[in-house]
Amino acid sequence: MKLILKPVQPRQGVQWVVQALKVFARHPLGLAGLFGTFLFFALLLMLVPVVGAVVVLGAVPLLGLVMMMGTAAAVRGQRPLPGLYLAPFRTDALRRTRLLILCVAYGVLSLLVLLVSDAIDSGKLQELQDLMAASRDNARAREQLQVLLADPQLLGGLYARLGLTALISIPFWYAPALVWWGQQSAAQALFSSTLAIWRSKGAFLTYVATCVSLLAATGLTLGLLLQVLGLSGLMGALAMPLGMTLSVVFYASLYFMFVQTFSAGDQSGARTDEDALDEISPPV
Repeated sequence: MKLILKPVQPRQGVQWVVQALKVFARHPLGLAGLFGTFLFFALLLMLVPVVGAVVVLGAVPLLGLVMMMGTAAAVRGQRPLPGLYLAPFRTDALRRTRLLILCVAYGVLSLLVLLVSDAIDSGKLQELQDLMAASRDNARAREQLQVLLADPQLLGGLYARLGLTALISIPFWYAPALVWWGQQSAAQALFSSTLAIWRSKGAFLTYVATCVSLLAATGLTLGLLLQVLGLSGLMGALAMPLGMTLSVVFYASLYFMFVQTFSAGDQSGARTDEDALDEISPPV
């Protein structure tokens, strides 16, 4: 299927988040279950030293693709099922190979980001994680925490992680979907993804600002509510399900971003989001 880039207005960045929230509200268990399935197998793989972590990193593009398939199903009123993870392995050999190339490339680049970042912070992030995991609440622990947080090496490593991760995410943002639905080669998909994000940078900036605002507002509201109810101690316990929910909403938004950025065939006449959903349906 030939896909054509469509003009994207900055205000659509807000719509992507709103549409993702709406579809999640209709199918919370299905979408959360789809994302949870990936987390379950990721935790199992992480038990395998070194190799497991690399495989999990490389599988991230497939996670994005499957979540887009699940969102498409949810939009049509169907329940997203974990069986969607088998779709990339049941497709034709050419498309499967292209997806594998994307996964390997993303895994290698992500590993390089981690290695470069670790070299920059000289292991300071690991020290911080170990200190926080120890859960010690004494004067010495607080002093060590303050020293680490003020360490320029730690900040440099964090900035490197964020910056480099964002940089490699750009070409891979739409690439799996372009290989799957657009039948593009891996190289062409990476280029098309980069071009699409550049042309819709206004919407992307709006999208990022909306996501950050949603995250901050949700955390602040929940924190204040728990404080009023005298249940501040529950904040830590609720952090994981809250983070998982927002992650599911993020991955659900990828589908709306895709169908509002790319169109199938010619662009003659007005097209609605429903038209795009009908044109670009997940072959499973």
